Amino acid sequence: MKDKRILYVSSEVVPYLPETEISSMSFEAPRLVNQQGGQIRIFMPRYGNINERRHQLHEVIRLSGINLVINDLDMPLIIKVASIPKERIQVYFIDNDEYFKRKATLTDENGDLFSDNDERAIFFAKGVIETVKKLNWSPDVIHVHGWLASLLPLYLKQYYKDEPLFNESKIVTSVYNQSFDGALNKDMINKIKFDNIDEEAIKTLKDPSYNNLMKVAIDNSDALIIGSENIPKDLNTYLEASDKPILEFKSKDEFGEAYTEFFNTKVCI
Repeated sequence: MKDKRILYVSSEVVPYLPETEISSMSFEAPRLVNQQGGQIRIFMPRYGNINERRHQLHEVIRLSGINLVINDLDMPLIIKVASIPKERIQVYFIDNDEYFKRKATLTDENGDLFSDNDERAIFFAKGVIETVKKLNWSPDVIHVHGWLASLLPLYLKQYYKDEPLFNESKIVTSVYNQSFDGALNKDMINKIKFDNIDEEAIKTLKDPSYNNLMKVAIDNSDALIIGSENIPKDLNTYLEASDKPILEFKSKDEFGEAYTEFFNTKVCI
């Protein structure tokens, strides 16, 4: 992985949020590549329950200040950055007062999904891509973790398809069992169509369930990783039918070697 440029885009990363399969792997995978001499960048949302003082987040003025259009509304993009102690790894945080100031991640105090999670996902995808453009950093691989990040492959392949910075980038999506019940806002498909994204590419989002979000991510990825020992049967079937390189589930103890070989022989070729 030496000298490879890998962009990690995740809905959660330790130590900024509690340890889960997603947040743990979104730290372990970049750390592995970093140790092997690769170049990495990590992006995640700046949820309001992340302690900015403790983690020493600070705004990057030169990257902030642009507006992203979400469903015909201008939403200011704020970029913050912090370093993971002892690892010399920088993490970029996508922030916006309307979407991420609340003191929670994806659900309210009753455990109900926030009604604007669809718009937060669109904002996060566009915010990451616009920031990477400002950095003028062309990744060899873009590795996506978590359903809030799942629109990134779609936006890269459709909305930003003519952006030369990503011409050679391969998209890898990890599919986990960390899902949600029910569906996101039923109007999600229209908000994505507002960005002139072909309806055929998002027809499954007429029902914006977890499985359907991940199917759209799978459709727009170049390779896939099974991130949980058990994933929904429907997604497993969809993965097998995708005819794309797939890395089967590996435990944290064994993932290092398999992950490196997968990237070197199936992705970066």
